[in-house]
Amino acid sequence: MSTVRIPPVLRETVGGSRSLAASGATVDEVLADLFANYPALRDRVTADGELSPFVNVYVNDRDVRYRDGLETPVGPDDTVILLPAMAGGAR
Repeated sequence: MSTVRIPPVLRETVGGSRSLAASGATVDEVLADLFANYPALRDRVTADGELSPFVNVYVNDRDVRYRDGLETPVGPDDTVILLPAMAGGAR
């Protein structure tokens, strides 16, 4: 099983966990396994059944957009990171 790191802003959807184990051979499969166990997480990072464009996904610190997207292979020792984009602020 791979490890999925959960950022602080999403931890409330997974019972406060910093990281979770998930199975799957691709990012898409890992996320499907994760979402099956934590549907509140799915609701926060997807829209209309698709991963939100405001959520960045990394496998071992490499952005999957520059690899094979959701079909990027994931091995049992890999770490997947979900990172929602942040914006805003005021002076």
